[in-house]
Amino acid sequence: MQWDMVLAFPPCTHLAVSGAAWFEEKKRNGLQQMAIGFFLAFTALDHVPHVAIENPVGIMSTLYRKPDQIINPWQFGDPYEKKTCLWLKGLPPLEPTNIVEPNPRIVYASGKSDPDWHAETRGLKGHKRSVARSKTFPGIADAMAKQWRSL
Repeated sequence: MQWDMVLAFPPCTHLAVSGAAWFEEKKRNGLQQMAIGFFLAFTALDHVPHVAIENPVGIMSTLYRKPDQIINPWQFGDPYEKKTCLWLKGLPPLEPTNIVEPNPRIVYASGKSDPDWHAETRGLKGHKRSVARSKTFPGIADAMAKQWRSL
């Protein structure tokens, strides 16, 4: 079977900088190496003319290469911050469709801040929290579908 396009959203749990505090443990138990291998499998799809790999800012920018594009949901009509990297092969960068002002960040007493949508994941633990934080916002998904469908 010949594929025309692959849009890959590999799990970011062991790759994103948000989990950097646990990188040493992830290296010891092999989870990070498996995640790296899974990500890199999408880069080896030589027979597929159009490939997009989506992941947040993380270690793949160093281990593989810099992304072709970094986008945020607020560029596509969703008023949220979530830096999202795209590694592209045979695809043009996404054009913003509806730039809106992102919601204000939540600022804690420590001075640390989070995007406002992280608040909805605060009480979640483990897998449930990582699933909630890994969502692709609808505006980005819609832009991918509309801008890349005719290639």
